[in-house]
Amino acid sequence: MLAAFLEDALTDLGCEVIGPALNMKDALRLAREARIDGAGLDINVAGEEVYPVADVLAERGLPFVFMTGYGEAGLRESDRGRPVLQKPYSFDRLVEIMRQWRSFSC
Repeated sequence: MLAAFLEDALTDLGCEVIGPALNMKDALRLAREARIDGAGLDINVAGEEVYPVADVLAERGLPFVFMTGYGEAGLRESDRGRPVLQKPYSFDRLVEIMRQWRSFSC
C-alpha cells in the first residue's frame, strides 16, 4: 500500500516510476539494467537484505535513499552517511532528499 502511495505521489510530481521491485531478483535486475536517476531502498525486500542492490547502484554512481523501519542502525558500516528515512517518514522529506540528487528532475 505504501509503494502504491509513493508511486502515485511521485507520478503527480512528474517522475517516471520504475518498480517497485517486490523481490531481490527484480530489484537487482532494475539496479543493473534500468535507466534510473535514483532509488528508494527498503532494507528488507521479501525477507532478504537489499545490500546487493545498494552495491550495484553505488557502482553505477546512482544516488539512493534507504527507507526503513530500522533507521541508521540497520545500515552496514559502508552505508553510513547515506540518506536514511526511518518509517514512518514524511513524503516531503523524501522529495527534499531527491532534490539533492544531481539528476532529479521531478
